[in-house]
Amino acid sequence: MFRWLFFIAIYFLLGFYMLQALKTATKSQWVYYGVAAVSILVLANFIYQWTFGASEGRVLSRPMSYAAGLLLAVIAFKLVSILFLFSEDVFRFLAASYQKLVGTSNEFSLPSRRRFLSIIGLGIAALPFGALLYGMYKGKYNFKVLKYDLAFDDLPEEFDGYQITQISDVHSGSFDNHDKIAYAIDLINKQKSDVLFFTGDMVNNKASEMKPWANLFAKLEAKDGKYSILGNHDYGDYVDWPSPQEKAQNLEDLKILQKEIGFDLILNDSRYLEKNGAKIALVGVENWGRGGFKKAGDLKKAVSKINFDDFKILLSHDPSHWEDVVVDDDLHYHLTLSGHTHGMQFGIEIPGWVKWSPVKWRYKYWAGIYEQMGQYINVNRGFGFLGYPGRVGIWPEITVITLKKKSLT
Repeated sequence: MFRWLFFIAIYFLLGFYMLQALKTATKSQWVYYGVAAVSILVLANFIYQWTFGASEGRVLSRPMSYAAGLLLAVIAFKLVSILFLFSEDVFRFLAASYQKLVGTSNEFSLPSRRRFLSIIGLGIAALPFGALLYGMYKGKYNFKVLKYDLAFDDLPEEFDGYQITQISDVHSGSFDNHDKIAYAIDLINKQKSDVLFFTGDMVNNKASEMKPWANLFAKLEAKDGKYSILGNHDYGDYVDWPSPQEKAQNLEDLKILQKEIGFDLILNDSRYLEKNGAKIALVGVENWGRGGFKKAGDLKKAVSKINFDDFKILLSHDPSHWEDVVVDDDLHYHLTLSGHTHGMQFGIEIPGWVKWSPVKWRYKYWAGIYEQMGQYINVNRGFGFLGYPGRVGIWPEITVITLKKKSLT
């Protein structure tokens, strides 16, 4: 209770301070009271959703996530405008102190706030506010197809030009627009890849979240098959189940659902992809994550049926597995496909110029293609979204990778 009261007090103090800039920028009382009313309503909705409307799982429900997203946008607006306001107030205080100490009047009198600075501050504050709202309204379904060519010395010639599509982190429990998901499924099929890989996190909390979307995902096509693995959210670990049996049944339900969709779910096991008599090994591990994340992945067991010299593609949900285990393993894994990070759903990307997200401080390998000792990993930015119900700068991703045979010359 104390934490709620403390948070509310800070929120209102920030709001009151921010409104000083608004008072300086405009004489309209309607604007002043309108902004104050919106701020209060956003806070009230957040408190309601996170108390009376709280979901049973520890992963946010849609109403909770939208309430948090709106609150985040309002707080961002307040904080940025306050930075300008506070900077000017420091200058005003120093000017008044100077006048008091060495001026002719010997009075401590604060200069008036300058209207143009308040307008600039409010204008700049509107940028993150608008971006966060856009991310919730449009950005989360702004699907991008990212294409890469990767060349290998020992790729079987028969697989030269072989095309892979990867999707990851569906998080179906967050979806709220059937038409947008249908568009994304069609976009995946338009790539006409040879094989499709899904690298984990089909749901947020429970298998039932995927049922309304199963028919759509069953339309995914790839002539050499559709393969999947589990991510940390797929095990039901973020729900307080009445019994271990119900938790186990939830996982079994998800496995059945994946089969109905058409995925070949690989659980610490392997398959072979064959073409014109040649083959490459496909290895799939269960989730293995650094820190407190589930470590069900067993790489040794997964490769027990393949040959040492096989060309290998590894499906592993969490890129920390690649960093901590896979790269230094005795076997050479030519290509690992991961997800998990979502690119934090927030960042700045200008191809060839900048790629930045706060998630880089948690994960060294967080988005795109990386290479170590001739071994590659692609960290997919995710198909869906979780927590913040949107994406800003880091868009939902469909990865298309074409395997190439390196020329001898």
